[in-house]
Amino acid sequence: MEMMTPGRKGPLLPVALVTGASSGIGRALAGAFAGMGNHLLLVARSADRLAGLSRELQAAHGVSVFCCPADLAQQESPQRIFDYCTLHHLSVRLLVNCAGTSRASDFSDLAFEDIERIMQVNMSAAARLARLFIPGMAAERDGAVINIASLGGLQGVPGLGLYSATKSFMITLGEALHMELRGTGVKVVTVCPGFVDTGFMESSGHDRRGVRLPVRSVDVVVRAVLRGYRQNRMRVYPTILDFLVIFSQRFVSRHFSVRLSGYLAAARNNR
Repeated sequence: MEMMTPGRKGPLLPVALVTGASSGIGRALAGAFAGMGNHLLLVARSADRLAGLSRELQAAHGVSVFCCPADLAQQESPQRIFDYCTLHHLSVRLLVNCAGTSRASDFSDLAFEDIERIMQVNMSAAARLARLFIPGMAAERDGAVINIASLGGLQGVPGLGLYSATKSFMITLGEALHMELRGTGVKVVTVCPGFVDTGFMESSGHDRRGVRLPVRSVDVVVRAVLRGYRQNRMRVYPTILDFLVIFSQRFVSRHFSVRLSGYLAAARNNR
């Protein structure tokens, strides 16, 4: 493992960059891509967790694992990560935008610092990282961007309004990039899972006991990511139920869709 140490020498080493790598979906995806023989650059806030995961993946898969602890709520973090890659002669061929944050609350009750943090992590950091690394992928005619969005991004979700808006941003940006980068050798895939058993809901203050949709395992999302990556799918739903929930919106009013999303998510059950 290398963490902010003097740069390695020699030719550029291709790596998969995974944000939010210390837990949940990000950790599982880091393991999956390491298992495919990819060298890794792991990004998360916790240096200790990254160090432990780095040792685990190197021992299990024999790949090189670099760690760049960074808080993506800080505007300068994407550039710091890019500079780290330059210093260590790393070429990012796969960018997995997995870091995310949320707060279950009516929008009018959100603290202003929560608003800024959610928007910075879920939108600005992901967009900046894509903008920084896509040109290098296109120059090599080899690369991929994988965005972990959410079913919540397909309509507003009462009680999770800002979170759903940021995931809508990721979905539509991913769709545009998918088309813009056709013929360049760069894939762009956006994955839209429903509720996943990662501890994310608990950390955001969302009581999962009221959720009226199945809470899936992380493995379900990993399989969807790998399927979309191999097939260069514009948008991927991990399960048939996820697809049906969105497909059914074609037959009802937008008002009903938003009301239903609020009922299924049950983010306002404490009210």
